[in-house]
Formats: sequence, C-alpha cells, structure tokens
Amino acid sequence: MATEPVRIAPEQLEEDRFSRFRLIPWWDQAKLARTRVLLIGAGALGNEILKNLALLGFRQVVVADFDRVEVSNLSRAVLCRRQDVGKLKAEAVAEAARVIAPDMRIQPLAVNVVQAAGLGLFDWCDIALAGLDNREARLWINRSCWLMNRPWIDGAIEGINGVARVFLPGKAPCYECTLGEVDWEQMNRRMSCNLLLHEAEQEGKVPTTPTISSIIAGVQVQEAMKLIHELPTLAGRGFVFEGLNHTSYVVQYTVNPECMSHCTVEKILRVPQRSSELTLGALHERARADLATPQVTLEFSRDVIASLDCAACEKSHALFAALGSVTSAEGRCPQCGRMRVVRTVHGFDGSGELAGRTLNQLGLPLFDLFIARNGTREIGYLIAGDESAVLGPVAREVTL
Repeated sequence: MATEPVRIAPEQLEEDRFSRFRLIPWWDQAKLARTRVLLIGAGALGNEILKNLALLGFRQVVVADFDRVEVSNLSRAVLCRRQDVGKLKAEAVAEAARVIAPDMRIQPLAVNVVQAAGLGLFDWCDIALAGLDNREARLWINRSCWLMNRPWIDGAIEGINGVARVFLPGKAPCYECTLGEVDWEQMNRRMSCNLLLHEAEQEGKVPTTPTISSIIAGVQVQEAMKLIHELPTLAGRGFVFEGLNHTSYVVQYTVNPECMSHCTVEKILRVPQRSSELTLGALHERARADLATPQVTLEFSRDVIASLDCAACEKSHALFAALGSVTSAEGRCPQCGRMRVVRTVHGFDGSGELAGRTLNQLGLPLFDLFIARNGTREIGYLIAGDESAVLGPVAREVTL
C-alpha cells in the first residue's frame, strides 16, 4: 500500500539568511536589526567586531576611526585588502561590510573620538563596542557612556593574550575604576606641562595576531548579543584569555568611590537647530528660561584651547580647538620660537566675548552636548540639527 508523500509547506523549504540563528530558543533577530551600534576603532579588533555584526544581521552601525590602512594591517584586518592601503580605515571596513551584508546601513566617521566626536553619537547608539590601543580613548568612551547612559564593551589584545569586559552605566565598577597609578602616569606622559600633546611615537604598534583578535572580538560581540537579549553578561568584570597555555578566567573589578566617571545626565533636550544657527549666548538664554534662574553655567563636552599667547611677543593667537588636538610643536610661537601659554575654556556663564560665537565656532564637534547647571539642577542640550550631517543614512530609523 502506497503511503502518502509528506507534504512540506513552501515556507518550510526555504531558509533565509538567519534561519539557523532562530533555532536558538531566546533569539530575536528583529532586536539585532533594531539595535544601533557605535564601533570605535577599525583595527584588528574592529575588523573582527564589524565582520561579526554584519554576519549576525545588525543593520545600523557607525564606525569611528581616524587612521589609514597600512600594509602591516593586512595580516590582522579581515575586511581590508591590498587596494585599501592608504584609505581611511573607517571607509575601507564599511565598504567591505556592505559586501557581506548589503542591507546594513553603516556610517564611517574618520574622527578621533576624544577630540572630534560629538556626544550625540553616544546618545544615538544603544551600545558601544571598542577595539582600541590606548587608555585615553577608553577613558573618554567610559565617561561619555556613563554621561549618556549607554553600555559599552571593551576589548584589548597584545601578543596572543587578550581581555573583553562589559561596563554598564549607573552600575559601578566602570573602566575608570580599574585604572591604577601606572595607567594615569602613562596617560599624563602624552600631554606636556602646558597641556599640549606630545607627538605620538609608538601608538598603534601593539604586537598582535589575527587569532587573538578573533577570540576577543568574538567574546565582545557575544556579550553584546546577550546584553541585547537581557541575558547575564560580564558586567563589571573581564574575561581574560592567555593564549600560551589556553587558560582563561573571569576577573571581578572593584568600585573606586572617588571615580570621576560616575555621572549621568538625567534630562536631555534635543535642540532642532544646527550648531551654525545657534550662538552660545542664545543657548544660555534658553537654559536660563528652562531652569528659571539667571545664574546658569553652560558646560562644554570637553576643554577647548581658546588661544595661544606669547608673552615675549605680546601676541595672542585665537585658536578654538579641542584640548589634545594641538601638539607641542604647534604651540611654539612662529616668530620667536618660544612655547606659548595655553588659554583654555570649559564653559560659559553668560558674560564675555563668547556670547556671539555660534556653537560651531567653539572648536567643539558637531552633534554635541552642552550641559546647563545651576547648583544641583542640570539640563543637557543635544544639538540635534547636526545629526543628519554626522550620521547620514543611520540618522533615520530603519523600517523593519
């Protein structure tokens, strides 16, 4: 007696790109597609992170890296090719990621996040991942993520060893809590006594292999997926992998009660104007009205070098550049060769010459945050009119 053939519905015959992921009971592909990811660093770790994001179906990503592809990157950067040498890393990896995942909306930004990334980037993202080789940038990311109430996942590699760790805003310990005296000394060596930057010598020269970057980046992205799905993560802890003997362990970090990073802006208002359309004086007036007090200070997202003053020549050169973006060599007077005095500003109390300057004339990045304070009361103002200029295609929500 013939048996009836098993009839399979057409939809059961077809496998989509992510069908194997959906076999995982807790998996939600739509959550990954909706998640906005800020990736900082497009080196060995950043390449592996972005590759994983593309394969997994993340669709909204910003990649920030100011460096260019070198020949030595090709042995550790899975998304870079020989023809990419000389290109901006952020643009090269973004182009390669689009080949893997054509539906991915990805915005490359050739910026140093410490001096040239507005805090709006952290407001935009749901989670930040970092693949960096210096403590200063990690510290900046940590403080920015706490300020904007965003989680971030750090990765660090050297030789065949590495560590991945997760930091949640409002839940210490944070990255700054992990820093010791040696860490602070090494960061301080990068700045001269007059707050100008010493020229970098060996940054980006950390010895690594593609194997360790693959391992640590894999853990970072896996932690991001767990965080998105509200599963237990390495929050406040680090996964340490030692490659020589293939040993690994989890370290618990301790809270530093004097840590300066533990500050979050509770109320942020989106200002519709572009920074070129709004003066500092006008923003101050709005803050006075919103806080209902004449005594208001507007704090900048970072310190700004307002001028370089030469005492010998009695000349002042107006500059308005973020602190850390000017080198010691640039600080010397072009006439007498002496080191000039650095005059910095970090806020505005409503008086003085800055009132008439538009926000884009302050040396601060686009899509940035200004915090208005009066005692313990505060309001953050995000200059949202710059969002499209900075984020391009990812500034608009993806329709799923």
